[in-house]
Amino acid sequence: MQKVCIITLGCKVNKYESECMASSLIENGYSVTFELEPADIYIINSCAVTQMSEKKSRQYLAKIKKINADAKIIVCGCASENNAGQFKKEDLDVVVFGTQQKSNIVNYITNKSFSEHDFTCEYENMNYPYITSTRAYLKIQDGCNNFCSYCLIPYVRGRSRSRDLNAIIDEAQKLSNEFKEIVLIGIDISDYKINGKLALGEVLKNLNNLPARIRISSFEVRIIDDEFLTILKNMNNFAPSFHLSLQSGDNSVLKAMNRKYTREQYIEKCELIRKYFPDANITTDIIVGFPGETEDQFNNTVELAKTVHFGKIHVFPYSSRSGTVASRMIDLPSEIKKDRVKKLSAIGDLLSKEFNSRFIGSIQDVLLEDVENEYFVGFTNNYIKVYIQNNTKLRSGDMVKIKLLSIYKEGCLGEINE
Repeated sequence: MQKVCIITLGCKVNKYESECMASSLIENGYSVTFELEPADIYIINSCAVTQMSEKKSRQYLAKIKKINADAKIIVCGCASENNAGQFKKEDLDVVVFGTQQKSNIVNYITNKSFSEHDFTCEYENMNYPYITSTRAYLKIQDGCNNFCSYCLIPYVRGRSRSRDLNAIIDEAQKLSNEFKEIVLIGIDISDYKINGKLALGEVLKNLNNLPARIRISSFEVRIIDDEFLTILKNMNNFAPSFHLSLQSGDNSVLKAMNRKYTREQYIEKCELIRKYFPDANITTDIIVGFPGETEDQFNNTVELAKTVHFGKIHVFPYSSRSGTVASRMIDLPSEIKKDRVKKLSAIGDLLSKEFNSRFIGSIQDVLLEDVENEYFVGFTNNYIKVYIQNNTKLRSGDMVKIKLLSIYKEGCLGEINE
């Protein structure tokens, strides 16, 4: 039996696809590990969202060589789709392909064929995933049509394409028998369509009443309206956390980014969410230091963050990606980017503590995940991180009633409600 080590960088979609590849490999007689350790074959599922993530993908070649210089290495994913040549090394047995054909991973192990391809307009079906965590990811969509000026994803993932609804329902039913939570993922799941019409709400209607709670990984502003929120409100198992991508709180920067909404529209959508879900945790991604961003424009982003009162902000410095529209713009000095990351991150931490404080004293359903030192860690329905003193009653994957006691680290300290 040959041992395969799968290394995953980047997003939840990559993680899901790595788990699907693991399932195919196990089915074909291979053993699989997700830890960087001695193995016969290594698969690097790469990421290209920033320069640093692409660099980290490359660095794994050297790490693998130190462990087993004779191993076969397969590189796939966004970084290899963007630039296959960066992974081809004469002193290593490396096979390179891109973001598609991961369902054929066994064939790439047995031969070295690599050919350029045009992106298919069809969704690529894969084996059901070999899941390695306490919550299950369920991929329903791939690709992107947005062409934000800073982003490579449409070029390395192709156009938006949606998974068959019946296949989604079938996998969700199987997963709900084993897991307490299912997270719907995709590159842009807000663009999920049936017969050319937006239909994420239709997916959710069909997942209502499953024993697992349903969480959605990320939304775009355009999908938030009364009809969609009514569907969510009528679900028995929806987890009310909304990761609503922002990127900037300034209208001029949003336009330069090719984001198709204004700050006023974004705020209006957040207010609408809280009309239906007063306790909703609204989180976001923000890029600071976009080319040409002034101090006043950055301050507009800060003010929007305070107005919306995000539960968490993921702050990123702008990273130029060759081939995008923004890469032809004049970049800001790294010192300005670092300073803005520091300022906005501090504000985000404060907003997060203020949001979490609202729930001190309440009793929450918490899905237990990992152990960190002497604490078990889990998440509430609205995605507050909770730390519970470890004891023999707790098991990963359990859903338990927890009373929140106080603010602790980036979440809350809790105790079992007996």
